[in-house]
Amino acid sequence: MAVVSKHVPAPELVAVKRALLSVSDKTGLVDFAKALASRGVELVSTGGTRAALKEAGLDVLDVSEVTGFPEIMDGRVKTLHPGVHGALLAIRDDAEHADAMKQHGITGIDLLCVNLYPFEETVAKGADYATGVENIDIGGPAMTRAGAKNHAYVTVVSDPSDYSSVIGALEANNGSVPLSLRKTLAQKAFARTAAYDAAVSNWLATEIGAEAPGYRAIGGKLAEVMRYGENPHQAAGFYVTGEKRAGVATARQLQGKTLSYNNINDTDAAFELVSEFDPARTKAVAIIKHANPCGVAEAPSLTEAYHKALLCDPVSAFGGIVALNDKLDAEAAEEIVKTFTEVIIAPDASDEAVKLVAAKKNLRLLVTGGLADPRAPGLAVKSVAGGLLVQSRDNGVVDDLDLKIVTKRAPSEREMADLRFAFRVAKHVKSNAIVYAKDGATVGVGAGQMSRVDSARIAARKAQDAAEAAGFGEPLTKGCVVASDAFFPFADGLLSAAEAGATAVIQPGGSMRDDEVIKAADEAGLAMVFTGMRHFRH
Repeated sequence: MAVVSKHVPAPELVAVKRALLSVSDKTGLVDFAKALASRGVELVSTGGTRAALKEAGLDVLDVSEVTGFPEIMDGRVKTLHPGVHGALLAIRDDAEHADAMKQHGITGIDLLCVNLYPFEETVAKGADYATGVENIDIGGPAMTRAGAKNHAYVTVVSDPSDYSSVIGALEANNGSVPLSLRKTLAQKAFARTAAYDAAVSNWLATEIGAEAPGYRAIGGKLAEVMRYGENPHQAAGFYVTGEKRAGVATARQLQGKTLSYNNINDTDAAFELVSEFDPARTKAVAIIKHANPCGVAEAPSLTEAYHKALLCDPVSAFGGIVALNDKLDAEAAEEIVKTFTEVIIAPDASDEAVKLVAAKKNLRLLVTGGLADPRAPGLAVKSVAGGLLVQSRDNGVVDDLDLKIVTKRAPSEREMADLRFAFRVAKHVKSNAIVYAKDGATVGVGAGQMSRVDSARIAARKAQDAAEAAGFGEPLTKGCVVASDAFFPFADGLLSAAEAGATAVIQPGGSMRDDEVIKAADEAGLAMVFTGMRHFRH
């Protein structure tokens, strides 16, 4: 049964006379507390926070002096007391609440400054189960929610970045905080505890092996307000989840204008793809447009890999994203900046490369500090009307698969190397996906078509166009291999690839007509291997 409101109107301004501070992140804490104290605010605190404030020379009441009860159980129980929660939840202008405060000796808390145990950071570092559990905050979220609920009278500060706005409000309003700011901070506080609980529940789901728990919460922290979303009429924000996996969310932007919604989406796709290539084995470059690769290549150097990748589809590469699997050097940077590029992302960049890129003031350069582990577990989330589709990340890697040769002719050593390369790329192409590859480079990519035959034909046509642009006598698909992200349901797609010049095929297999497709491959003299793993990407 819903609780009925007493309809006590919230005051426009609330004077801050007593503040409770209890934080894990002590960034800016002392200056914030000094600013409060300078306005005559009485400070109450706990444990390590109180020690830090006392060391700074501030007068601070211990929370036990408010509750009349000591901290117990290694600090697990210190603020879970009516002396604290009554002080936060009391409706000051309600006679019954005011009488209860007087009867029990409760003094109102007008400002609550709390940030939570660093649970997300702790588990991201690989903490064991017991350590993870011990870093689940209880008192902090309970106080935060109490104060946020009663934002009619309480200012809740859950993020050090808000200290300055609160002090500014106190200075502008003679020691009071306006309702509009209290509402804003309350919303942020509830969002923070929701994201915190989401992190805890998802960690526990992983720890106990619950692939589809009864409730699934997703949380994130705003990293940036976007100018707009996928289109100018759509509002958007970029939120980070706290996952420490290298990528666009954790990258440092060294230069260039702010990333757009589409830039972030495409840059993520580019970096995820190029991270499939181990830099200890080969240098690799991926060029992405609209989240699909228009050229991918591996070579002994980044410069050579870039040229090979660009050759696949130089028209689509204009205005694209370039991702590298190793430190951007000056030689590669000099070549990349010759083509209009929106973003370059790499694990690192040399000083010389940074200077070369800086000549293009709008070109964004991001460094990640490492590659994204393609085998790492994680969640992929997509919204649908009225719900969320949540699945585990596609962390299948072709090098881990047991490839099965199903045709009379086995692939040659060169063909097998290119087959692995092509299937690695196909994983990152929108379905239906067809990838032609030769000598460690894509030579034709067909993406996102309703028919696999159409994808095969489009990829072949792009290869023809690229050959004509480069002045070659024939398309690079002659003598190439072909990868399909899913099985060929009929032989027609396979035969289209053969017509384009493919000599070997890699696909998951599993069709009712596999025998028919294998027979067609044998008749065409193709070598074919099955992976047993599909890579749909919608």
